[in-house]
Amino acid sequence: MGDTLTKSMALLHTWAGVIIGSLLFAIFWFGTLSVFGSEIDRWMLPQTRIAQVHAPLSLDRLAATAVPQVPAGARQWRIDLPTSRNPVAELTWRDAKGAEHGRFIDPNTNTLLAPQQSDAATGFLVPFHYTLHIKWLELGKWLVGLAAMSMLVLLVSGVVVHKKIFKQFFTFRPHKRLQRSALDLHNLTGVVALPFHVMIALTGLIIFITIYFPQLHAGAYGEGAKAKAAFMAEAYGKYTRKPAKAPGQLGSIDAMRATAAAAWGGGAPYFVRVFHPGDANSYVELRRSYASDVTMNLDQIFFDAQTGRVLARFEAGPVMTAQRFISGLHFIRFDHALLRWLYFAGGLAGCAMICTGFLFWIEGRRAQHAKRGLAGVRVVEGLTIGSVTGIVLATLVFMVANRLLPTIDSHAEGSALHEVQAFYGAWLAAFAHAWWRGRAAWREQAIVIGVLAVLAVALNWSTTGDHLLTALVQGQRGGAGGVGVAGVDSVLLCVALAAAYIARRLRTS
Repeated sequence: MGDTLTKSMALLHTWAGVIIGSLLFAIFWFGTLSVFGSEIDRWMLPQTRIAQVHAPLSLDRLAATAVPQVPAGARQWRIDLPTSRNPVAELTWRDAKGAEHGRFIDPNTNTLLAPQQSDAATGFLVPFHYTLHIKWLELGKWLVGLAAMSMLVLLVSGVVVHKKIFKQFFTFRPHKRLQRSALDLHNLTGVVALPFHVMIALTGLIIFITIYFPQLHAGAYGEGAKAKAAFMAEAYGKYTRKPAKAPGQLGSIDAMRATAAAAWGGGAPYFVRVFHPGDANSYVELRRSYASDVTMNLDQIFFDAQTGRVLARFEAGPVMTAQRFISGLHFIRFDHALLRWLYFAGGLAGCAMICTGFLFWIEGRRAQHAKRGLAGVRVVEGLTIGSVTGIVLATLVFMVANRLLPTIDSHAEGSALHEVQAFYGAWLAAFAHAWWRGRAAWREQAIVIGVLAVLAVALNWSTTGDHLLTALVQGQRGGAGGVGVAGVDSVLLCVALAAAYIARRLRTS
């Protein structure tokens, strides 16, 4: 602790940033990509680049396509319906052992699309944002929670340390020496996006309240598994009934949708789920879409699968409605293109803030550590390069592998696994290169990032025939597919230009 509040906060801000910064950057990077997860999916899953459905969508026809794909003994199946950003319907089912399987359906023709051979964004990049893909004891989510708490501490301490916030809003001197320009950009990105960063960190904690506060139910419901199950049912909704172990038929889901729309004041479902398919006690769940709302509502209606009779209806209470509004602020699942781009810009500002904070620390201590023979700067610099340029490089390798693997073997099994292996392999190589090359690794990895970004765009063109001009001018894929691919290609080219500019600046600095 320092002898004044400002000095104490400066020490806290400095060392909390150095210790948690690498984890924070990974979370912010993948959170930023998550904003356009559906668009990245269209890029990585070319079979889903289909025209947006315009005719009235028949759930009965989709179900007729889905039912033959679901094996006997499956516990349930579900169809996620097309949206303005995702033109395909997605069928998923759980087998008797609980394992999940899935296929895409073209809602224009009600035919199955080619099997998915990639985890794409929503299967790998997006979950990395909040789980780090560490499932053991929910450790990944706990680490993300620790990072969110640290982010709030860093923001509060940063406000205390940097008293001249209004001045820093207009101060950026890119041609000053690196330490000075890094601090200017660190302050600028922190001040400009401060409300966004506070909101994202705080809402991220509230979303996983049942994980970070596991005894939440104890006060009102008591201890034990049954008490927790009662809390979860009242909070999130639940309806179950046992299978009759006798054959049954599936009635008209379109009729059920009409009943639900009347109950929801015209609201439409965003998925349909059938439990105990083929059984006399089978039942159907419809969930109301929240594409037009910030609040990720929990409105559910359960129907008897054969007769269409309403079995149960659930709407969240006031507390859970507030929690779901907060969740909606974080997940931005609602349709609003301008806000989506603002979230994307806020995420990039967070990445820049973390990176420049590291740079300021490194450049401020480089000469001193070298004079005293300390290895601290070299260690932190290697960690910073690997967790900043390294993670960007690895993400681009993931996308390049997505386009190369089908070219090498169009019938390759396990392509999704190979993409993930390529990602982690490239990331580890970036860390090794950073510690080997030191300061020079910044420029060298920036060059590789630029090459990979251009290569990804070229491979998308050569393997699918889609490129920026065809998607924008001719609209050959139409709807969400063409726009999404054009957007991803445009951002990749911007990444290449930014990497080239940074590499050039680093050569002359």
